[in-house]
Formats: sequence, C-alpha cells, structure tokens
Amino acid sequence: MAATILEKIVEEKRREIAAARTAVSEQQLRKAVEDAPAPRDFFQALATDGPIRLIAEVKKASPSAGIIREDFDPVAIAKIYETHGASCISVLTDEKFFQGHLDYLRAVRAAVDLPVLRKDFIVDSYQLLEARAAGADAVLLIAECLDDCALRKLHNETVALGMTPLVELYDPANLSRVLEAGATLIGVNNRNLHTFEVDLEHTLRMRREIPNDCVLVGESGIKTRADVERLQQAKVDAILVGESLIREADIGAAVDTLLGR
Repeated sequence: MAATILEKIVEEKRREIAAARTAVSEQQLRKAVEDAPAPRDFFQALATDGPIRLIAEVKKASPSAGIIREDFDPVAIAKIYETHGASCISVLTDEKFFQGHLDYLRAVRAAVDLPVLRKDFIVDSYQLLEARAAGADAVLLIAECLDDCALRKLHNETVALGMTPLVELYDPANLSRVLEAGATLIGVNNRNLHTFEVDLEHTLRMRREIPNDCVLVGESGIKTRADVERLQQAKVDAILVGESLIREADIGAAVDTLLGR
C-alpha cells in the first residue's frame, strides 16, 4: 500500500532531525533555550471571553496548493495580522513540503508582540528545543503522527519548556488519547492529513465531543465570514487560518472581513 502524504512527511522529518542533531547538539540547543526570550501565554490569548479568536498563519506553500503567495514576506505578513486583530501567529517551519523555515519564526517572534506557534510535524523532543530556542511560545502536536507514549511525553516536555501545546486531531477516535495526554488546547483539523480532503463540518461535529473546559480551535478550510459565524455559534473558541488570507492581495482587509470588522 502506498504511503500517505502524512506518512511521507513524517519519514522525511525523521531524516531531517537526524541531520540537524549532527549540526547542532541537544546540549547546544539547551544553552540556546536558556538565552531565548521568555514565553508569551499562547493559551490565555485564546481563552479570554469575547468573540472567536484568530490564530493567523504565515504560510508560503502547501503540498495540496503549491505556492500560495509569490511575494512572501513573513515579517510583513505577521505585522499585518497583528495590526488587524489576530490573537496569535502560527508560522510554518517545515521546509520540504511547506517551504517554511525556523528563521521565519525567529524573525516573526522578534517583530510582533503576539504569542507565536511553531507549526510543523513534531515527532521528537529535539524539535521542541529548536522551537523554544527560536522563541516559539507554542508548538503543534498532531495526534495522527504520535503514539500514546510520544504524545504524552511531548505534551509534558512542551509544558516543561514553558510553551503551550496545541494538540491537533482529525480522527475522532484520537480524542480520548488527546485528553488522556492532558491537552487543554485542542485543534480539530478539517483536513484529512492522509488524503488532504477538507470538510468544515468536521469541527462542528467534534464540538459536541470535546469538554467545555478545553479551548477548541477549528483548523483548515475556513474561508468566509459565514464560516466563522457558524463556528462561533457552535462555541468554537478560536480558528487557525492561513491560506485563504495569504492568497488575498490585501491581507489586512481579508482579516477584517473574516473577523467581521
């Protein structure tokens, strides 16, 4: 059976981590973590009362869409997001499949006052150290990529480093694993990471299954103000949006429209 896109990405990620370890030791990274700026509270930025919160994503490309924006300036985009009311920033750092880079996260974190998430395929503790050393305030952990032990371990290590774990799932069967790992910030991906098909209804269906004391983030396929209103009415706390904003000529106006401003 042919490998899925997700399986190919994870396989490549393990190769990248092995190469990174030879270039920069874990001990060197731990020293860099000590010198990193103090973490900002990513969780609290999304947990406060009020209208649905936006995690705005800095994203150049994806396997399904290809190049999303040719004139890609991560810092300029992040500053626009901040000016127009985003609560947090997500930065894609995967290089091969999304044309991201950890340097983008470093630059964005230095340029804005909002909490910043490292969006990548985290499968190893080494990547958590990379993230914190680069200034990340939060990381994405994807349940579909991690067995029970790895999910719990990476969740706890993220917290120990002072960062917020945003734990994402697609398959409803993974919800019990996510909750058992201790997640309180849960993302529901509307995109099936094995086929990359998108269904906005997925977050709405999962809303009923997720405890109310968790903060819920809807991810992928959110394009219009009507989409946002549906999620808000269903008591989804936050949305993670990138592609539909990055594609627009006027990103700031697109954020305003999405947030109903």
